[in-house]
Amino acid sequence: MPATFDEFVADRLDGLLRYATVLTDDPYLAQDIVQEVLLRAQERWPKIDSPPTYVRRMVTNEYLSWRRRLAVRRVTPSSPEALDLMSPPVSDHAIEYDERDAMLDRLAKLPRKQRAAIVLRYYENYSDEEIGAVLRCATSTVRSQISRALATLRETEPSPSVPTGARK
Repeated sequence: MPATFDEFVADRLDGLLRYATVLTDDPYLAQDIVQEVLLRAQERWPKIDSPPTYVRRMVTNEYLSWRRRLAVRRVTPSSPEALDLMSPPVSDHAIEYDERDAMLDRLAKLPRKQRAAIVLRYYENYSDEEIGAVLRCATSTVRSQISRALATLRETEPSPSVPTGARK
């Protein structure tokens, strides 16, 4: 575990930015959220027991607060190029871009706590207990949120007869 705040930021910044980008679907807003959170974390650094969990919880709470402040907002998926800037590019075919855009669009329509639970589970590989710590809820609530979110995602899955990449 990093001993200093600077070591923590050097080690975790990319992951925090990716996490915030998936939550917000806006790389610029993600940068703002992570910057705000890191400024507050730096002030409290000596008092923080488990920095990775604590800072991840701060990012999640800031995202949830941002969503409450703006109430309802149309979220559009980031372009594949913007997502590639946030992480190293991998060989990706056009269909995979379309599937990723479709998934991000479906994730954006989930209720905010379900979305946060799904992102923590499948993008950050957190266990139910770790997700519960970040969202400050019981592990049974985490499982329920993930179950509901997956059911919603299955219901909104694009029809295989209609190509997801078809655009006018």
